[in-house]
Parts: sequence; C-alpha cells; structure tokens
Amino acid sequence: MTVPRTGLIPLVDPERLLTMSVRRSQPLRSLLRMLRPHRVGMSLAVGAFAIKDSAAWVLPPVTAAIIDIVVGGGPVTNIGFWGLLALSVLVLNYPFNMIVVRLTSTANRALAYTVRAGLAARLQRLSLGFHNRQSASVVQTKIVRDVENLELMLAQVFPTVISGLSTLVGALVVTALNVPLFIAVFAIAIPVAATLIVYIRRRASSRNEAFRIEVEQLSARVSEMAALMPITRGHGLEDVATARVAERADSVRRAGRDLDVLNGRFGAMSWIAYQVLGLLCLVGAATLAVTGIVPITAGQVVLLSTYFGMLTNAIVMLMNAAPVFTRGMDAMRSIADVAEELDVEDSRGKHYVSSVRGDIRLENVVVRYSADERPALDGINLDIPAGKTVAFVGPSGSGKSTILNTVLGFVRPESGVVRVDGRDLADLDLRALRQFVSIVPQETVLLAGSVRENVAYGSSHVDDVDVFAALAEANALDIVTGTPEGLDTIVGERGSRLSGGQRQRLAIARALIRDPRILVLDEATSALDSASEARVTEALDRARTGRTTLIVAHRLSTVRGADLIVVVDGGRVIETGTHNELVAADGLYSRLALVQSGH
Repeated sequence: MTVPRTGLIPLVDPERLLTMSVRRSQPLRSLLRMLRPHRVGMSLAVGAFAIKDSAAWVLPPVTAAIIDIVVGGGPVTNIGFWGLLALSVLVLNYPFNMIVVRLTSTANRALAYTVRAGLAARLQRLSLGFHNRQSASVVQTKIVRDVENLELMLAQVFPTVISGLSTLVGALVVTALNVPLFIAVFAIAIPVAATLIVYIRRRASSRNEAFRIEVEQLSARVSEMAALMPITRGHGLEDVATARVAERADSVRRAGRDLDVLNGRFGAMSWIAYQVLGLLCLVGAATLAVTGIVPITAGQVVLLSTYFGMLTNAIVMLMNAAPVFTRGMDAMRSIADVAEELDVEDSRGKHYVSSVRGDIRLENVVVRYSADERPALDGINLDIPAGKTVAFVGPSGSGKSTILNTVLGFVRPESGVVRVDGRDLADLDLRALRQFVSIVPQETVLLAGSVRENVAYGSSHVDDVDVFAALAEANALDIVTGTPEGLDTIVGERGSRLSGGQRQRLAIARALIRDPRILVLDEATSALDSASEARVTEALDRARTGRTTLIVAHRLSTVRGADLIVVVDGGRVIETGTHNELVAADGLYSRLALVQSGH
C-alpha cells in the first residue's frame, strides 16, 4: 500500500509497519516500534519539554534564595537578580511549549493515521472467513475506539512522565548541591512510588480488558439492533430490542464501575500516603533547622518542602496516569488481534493477470470449513467455457455459494485445483484477476451518496456517458430520469430512498461499468417481487451476453435461459444440463420445478 507524504508523516506502508511492529505479548515495545519513524522528533520534544518545564524546579531555589535574603536583611539588588532570573525562565515556557505541541502532535496524529490505515489495509486482506467470524462493530471499535485510547494515552502519559522525570532530576540535583542528606528521603520515596505504580497497573490490566470486551459486545448488540430495526418495529418488539441493549449496557456499567472503584481506591490511598510523607519532610527539615543538628537555612526548609511536594505530586500524577496507560496497552493488544491474524488472503508477488477470457475449470475440488466437519464441496468437477452462462441450483446449504466463493478465491480448497484460463488460481494475483470480475450479491450494499458515486464506485477514468450507458444496460435509467438532480440523485443510507428492484438494478449497473469478463450473480433476484424481478431479469439477460456468467438462484425462472444448469446437493454435483433436459430427466431439478410451478 502506497501512501502520500502528508506534512511530516513519513512515506511508509502502514500495514507493513503495523504487522512488523505490533505483538500482543509486547504492547509497550509494539508502541515504541510504531513510534520509531518519529524518534528524532520525540527526542527533540523531550529536550524541549525539559526546558519548558524547567521553571518547576528552578523557581524553588529562587524562592529559597529570596527568603534567605529577606531573613538576612538584604541586599535588595540580589532580590532583583533572582527575580529577573525567574522571569527569564518563565518566558521560555511559551516557545518551547509550542515546539513540544507541534512535535508530539505530529507523532501522535501520524501514529493514529498509520494504525487506522494499517488496520484498514490488513482487514482488506484478511479472508472472508475471518470477517464472517468477527462482528463488523467489533472491527469498527478497534479502528475508532482503540486508536482513540492510544492517542489519549500519548497525549496524557507522555507529558506526565517527562514532567515527572524532569522534576525528579532537577530536584535531586539541586537538593544534592544544597542539602545532600535529604537525597536519602527521595531515595526511599521513589522506589515506593514505582512499586505502587506497577501494582496498580497489574491490578487494573485485567479490569481494563474486561471493560473493553464488554464495550465491544455492546457495540455488536447496538449494530444488531440497527440491522433488525424493520423487523423489530414491524413485529412490535421495541421493548425486547431495548431490553437486549440495556442488558449489555448494564454489563458495561458494572465493569466500568468496578474499574473506577479500583482506580479510585488506589488513587486516594496513594494521595494520602504521599501527603503524609510531604508533611513529615516539612516537619523534619524545620526541626533540623531549629535544633541546628544540620545547618539548614529557612530558605532551604522551604526548598526541601516544595521539592518534596512537587515530587509527591508528580508521583500521584504518574499513578493517576497509570489507568490511562493500561487502557492504551490494552488497546494495543486489541489492535494486535488484527495485526497478528494469520487467516490472510495474500497473493502479492504471484503471476499478474493482465487479461481474462473467462474459461473456468474446477478439478476434483474439496472444500472443508472445519477439520471435523463434512466437506462443503466434495470432489467438484466442472468445465465452464468462456462466454457461457452457468447456473447453480439446489437446496439451501447444498454448496452453491461455496462454489462461487471458491472460484473467486474467497475460499481456499483443501484439495483439487481451480483454473482460470488454464492457470491455477493459487498461482495468480487475485487482486489483478478480480479487476475482470463483477459481483451482484443478494443483499445490495450501496453508498449513502449519489447515483453517480454508486455506479462509478472503484472505477477510475469513467465519465457521465459511461455511467448513463451502464444504467441503460442495467435497465435502471428510471432512477435518474425525471429527477432534477439526475446522476446527483441521493440514494440514501444503504439505498433507503430506492425500491428493492431499483437498488438491485443500480448494483447491476455498478457491476457492468467495469466491463467484466466474469459476472457473478448470487441470488440477485430472490428478494424481489414479480414485477421488479422481471425488470432485473431483463437487465441480467443483457448483462451476461458475451461474458462468462455464474448464477446462484433459488427461483428457477432466473436460470431457464442458462447454457448449463448445475444441480448441487450435499456438496456434490448430481445433475447437469439445460432446463428442458433436466426437467425431462425427472431428478431433483424436475421436482424443484414442479414445486415452484405449483403442481
């Protein structure tokens, strides 16, 4: 996949970077590998952040010096010096803050783009079997919500960690120069803090994953509700549908509450513990100063107290960021589920197909979806000459659609060979081959845009003349004639403004504008009334002229004119012939014909 250079985004293959970088067992390392193209910018951002935040650890020594000047009675000029020094440090914040924002935003947004583009490319190469197993809403959640969690983690955790580290280093250096004894106090507090952070992260990790899974299941339930809306409303099942979503929403509520309670408990405990430590630091420093056990000035008491307060605040911020970090790591593991999925249809680098006649041959093809199941196709042998129309009929589940999916390369045979123009399908670049194939499915999926956008979808170098020609060949000109918008007529979400017949004829036009050599019709008229079916059938009769056409149909009226009818049952071919030959043979096809004719 080639991507254009956009701003500071490097020219990379998002899918390749994603699959090479992301491992479910190494979420943090995976994130760092994904950020590798931005390592220079991120390193500069760290340096700029340290300068931007330098006021945090520079101001306490300035404050201590001014207090000591006040206690010592002057001179006033020294106060002015320290004041100007503090002001200069404060002024540095704005330019270096803008540098940090630009560098981190570039890396963060580029990472989100790369992950989303990489996931989209990866999903396009995963097999149909994967997509049949995976809910579309779960896939959507990975591309949208999981990437949002990554962005949120980088936006919140990165500045928190860098701010905490710069404050820690600055405080340790200044304290070592002023009161070396108190380094021991910091040496005790820091390991305690690190232990707490690791503990919280481990405890929250399983809760975060449970919460993510519940959200994915809720997303799937909402998608299901939307798809079933006509059935739900038509049968008066609104309360049932609402209850199903509410049940899953309650599971999300409970999982989220458990996670929030866990985070809140540790947040409160850690805050109290470090405030107590800060108070003890203040009391101890003041006691040493008053008793004279250690020579500490009043300004140094303020310095130590302020530093310890800053240190404890930074540690609390790190602990508060731990849940965000945990969600980000869980999101990375979720993304890895797609990046590491091995059920890939990958024919890149195989023989490129530059032309297709349309000869198709299946030689003893066996397809099995699961090792412990009987074959979906069991020894299929077929010879389909170029330009012929072959129809597949048979009971539901007999293997008709599996034959089409095998010819298209969507399903890989366990044994046997599928040949196109004499070449083994397994040796061909399937993406190149499919440039010569068009499919009209049973369930028509349309874009929410215009008629022009739907017909020309995926077809480059076509103009309005080509679109009108495709509409005419598909018997679909009535969709645009008589409307002021013409080809700009909006079809609505999933074609909601069109009738079922219009949607199907628009799908046929979309297939024909590609001028395919192989046309696949999968139950293209099964959901239509008689009048709509007649118009669609007329369009299909014109469309298949001169093309190799494969038809799956339950209605035998659709297949009467086929050059060859293949009757499939139990994954086997049990009859072949023309309509008249099969009716005369008095087999399964003849019985199906009698049933559909009402005799």
